[in-house]
Amino acid sequence: MWLGFAFVALMGAAASFEASAADMPAAPVLKAPMRSPAYDWTGFYIGVNGGGSAGRSTTDVVLTPTSAFLVGPGPFALGSVSHYMVGGLGGVQAGYNWQTNAAVVGLEADIQATGQKGSAQLPAVLQVLTACLAPCVPVPPTPTMGTVGFAQQLRWFGTARARVGFTPADRWLVYATGGLAYGEINTDATVMVAGVSSTAPSYSQTKAGWVVGGGIEAALGGGWTGKVEYLHMDLGSVSGTFVSTTTFPFRGTFVATSRVTDEIMRVGVNYRFGGAKY
Repeated sequence: MWLGFAFVALMGAAASFEASAADMPAAPVLKAPMRSPAYDWTGFYIGVNGGGSAGRSTTDVVLTPTSAFLVGPGPFALGSVSHYMVGGLGGVQAGYNWQTNAAVVGLEADIQATGQKGSAQLPAVLQVLTACLAPCVPVPPTPTMGTVGFAQQLRWFGTARARVGFTPADRWLVYATGGLAYGEINTDATVMVAGVSSTAPSYSQTKAGWVVGGGIEAALGGGWTGKVEYLHMDLGSVSGTFVSTTTFPFRGTFVATSRVTDEIMRVGVNYRFGGAKY
């Protein structure tokens, strides 16, 4: 009899527990957090940029006399002078990127207008030789001071470069770049000899050279990105016959050869077309 009562009590307790469990709220289901897809750098882009640059010009000057009878055999190396061409710049760029995993490669071209200019003065000493028309003892050469003044401008330049980089974190790109550079260098010169000043017409040359550098670019949202970039540009040498002097007895032609390099810092924004933008 006692066993029967115990069995009935146990069954009643089990039924009461099941009813209570049915009334309890369900346990929450935990889900993994949603991850945003990685930014994709692949696609065509265009943009604008601005910044500043400091170019360096080192110029060698020689005088080629038109009469050895008056100034002796030549040409004469008058010396070398260096100066900086400093100013702001602005321009546009366009390019295309291909991304594979964390690696990004691309091509980019840009064109820039600049306000870079600078000037320098080169002191020059010219020697006058005295001719002997008959057997005689020549008079020692007479030194005469002269001055050659330069004013140069880098009016514009452009580049066509490859870019190779990687993404150290999502939405960030670090890259190296290098390729072709070209630009126009304008030169004005003034020569002062024996108290007489001669001003030559300005001359310009467009030169091709090379450029290397690097930068950091970040995705800003949508298709927009922003970048900071440094470039070193070498345009090689420009040379010109810039003035002829007829001041007696310094009849001759001055020839200048300038080696031009440039250090460029700029910031820019790009808009990328097509593909996913996060």
